Amino acid sequence: MVKPKSSHLARPNSRISERRAWIAEAVRRVEADANRSADTHLHVFELPGMPGVDLYLKDESVHPTGSLKHRLARSLFLYALCNGWLGPDTTVVEASSGSTAVSEAYFARLLDLPFVAVMPAATSREKISLIESFGGQCHFVEQSSEVYEEARRLAREKGGHYLDQFTYAERATDWRGNNNIAESIFAQLAAERHPVPSWIVLSAGTGGSCATIGRYLRYRRHPTRMLVADPENSAFIDSWLRDDPTVRTDASSRIEGIGRPRVEPSFVPGVVDDMLLVPDGASIAAMRWASSRLGRRVGASTGTNVWAALHVARLMAERGERGSIVTLLCDGGERYASTYFDDGWLRARGIDFAPYAEVLEDYELTGRFRPEECVCDGQ
Repeated sequence: MVKPKSSHLARPNSRISERRAWIAEAVRRVEADANRSADTHLHVFELPGMPGVDLYLKDESVHPTGSLKHRLARSLFLYALCNGWLGPDTTVVEASSGSTAVSEAYFARLLDLPFVAVMPAATSREKISLIESFGGQCHFVEQSSEVYEEARRLAREKGGHYLDQFTYAERATDWRGNNNIAESIFAQLAAERHPVPSWIVLSAGTGGSCATIGRYLRYRRHPTRMLVADPENSAFIDSWLRDDPTVRTDASSRIEGIGRPRVEPSFVPGVVDDMLLVPDGASIAAMRWASSRLGRRVGASTGTNVWAALHVARLMAERGERGSIVTLLCDGGERYASTYFDDGWLRARGIDFAPYAEVLEDYELTGRFRPEECVCDGQ
């Protein structure tokens, strides 16, 4: 009779047990941090001359790290932890234009892990300071298209893990619910006069928020449509219009956090109902206009969203439609004091926002939003 071999299942593996224990504690810390944070606010943003249309701004700037990317960073860390990709000595590496890296530096510090952000050299000084204030290191490249491979190289060199927001953003968040941003929007609108929005307007960086919201709308069978606003020098809108995921651009987006020179893996075109190209000057003008009306500064990607939301609101008003629109206040403007709020910085980069500012001033006075009268507007 052959004596059976001992089963490996009967042998405790201290290394695996210790790693599981570390992961459990890390997940607890991330979840505890989330429980300490209230949901973000949904602000009413009054629209002159459009009494039947309600616009709301979902204020993601109130997260502990000041931007929409706090949600993404939390999801990416939980995803990496639960996949067993992070351990107590792992160096975390990310490719980012700034805000995601700020939030990831926060979570890396929460878990006592070293963090390196690979980002374009043109990233605002304020964002760099925020990353460093959370204990992160910044590693610069000249072009935004270079961040991917450099992040992979650094992760290999350090024996670390590349979080890769551009690949995993669309899968790290549970789009069916579980307190994602879409579920939050609908819960907060429940008592409003138009509780199911006609449109949700947002812009894309990784495409993760678009994927989450678009999938949720279809899963819950809401009639809400989603419009994605895209800045200049971004591949997303041409790719979507041409149904071609291979589209590339030669230049980088000048609106930090949104627009990419390639179509990122997390961008899911099938959940997008419409897209709008927003000139960079319009983004800056709308950023400053919204900042003035809110009484506090917002970032340029919020300006992109607001300009696109005004297009949608005008279309609804012209058709006699009543309903609500929701867009995102992505981050605060304090991290752009030396860039988008600096007229000299804008002139040096050839961004002329004056014609678009005149359109908004006229809208404020007359209640008529007429972007076609802007000689710079290519729409």
